[in-house]
Amino acid sequence: MSAGECNPQAELPMPLLLTRIIDIATHHANAWGVGYAHLISNRRAWVLSRVTVEMMRWPRVDEDYTLITWIEDYNNHFSQRVFEVQDGEGQPIGYARTIWMVIDLDKRTGVDITSLSYIRENVHDRPCPIEPQSRLKPMTEGRDVEHTFGYVECDFNRHVNTVRYLELIMNQLDLSYYDNHWLRRLEMAFVKETHYGEQATLRIVEQAPDDWRINIMADGADHVRTRLVFEKR
Repeated sequence: MSAGECNPQAELPMPLLLTRIIDIATHHANAWGVGYAHLISNRRAWVLSRVTVEMMRWPRVDEDYTLITWIEDYNNHFSQRVFEVQDGEGQPIGYARTIWMVIDLDKRTGVDITSLSYIRENVHDRPCPIEPQSRLKPMTEGRDVEHTFGYVECDFNRHVNTVRYLELIMNQLDLSYYDNHWLRRLEMAFVKETHYGEQATLRIVEQAPDDWRINIMADGADHVRTRLVFEKR
């Protein structure tokens, strides 16, 4: 990892790790013939529904790291893909559990993925030791921050990009907080798409010491629900 990729604490940033997770999931699915190139011919696409990341420590500047991925489980509607983050010595330093679904791009509804037999044939029994995502609920109280989504926050699907959501959420805590705390666990649940020019409210609550809930809402409905758990440095 180069210096230009690091956060101010000279560590791998969570948004960059999430970018790598999405890219590797995409490449792996394409290699199996069940990725974007295959699905788009039927006006379908994979979308990320939930992601949970838990780290034991973060790679630092000039340190090598490796991501390994496998399918842990799947059903009619969701595929559960797991990642292990290893350091330069091949030792695990973190894990991620991601939940994906296939949507019909015209109807914007989920479709049955049991026809993707290659997934069923390649479910792996390798364990993932982190706890499943907690039940993230709407919040009725908290500190509210207004935000209007702009051009650079949208991707080719013409909705707000997953990583841009995360960057916006993490920017709600100041630099001094990150100087004194490191992000141990992230939970994100994507409820509804958000588009260019849409006005949103971020609702921020520290529900326990160093355990934050930050939801993104628009038109009275949750679009993203997030939990960030920190440890003191």
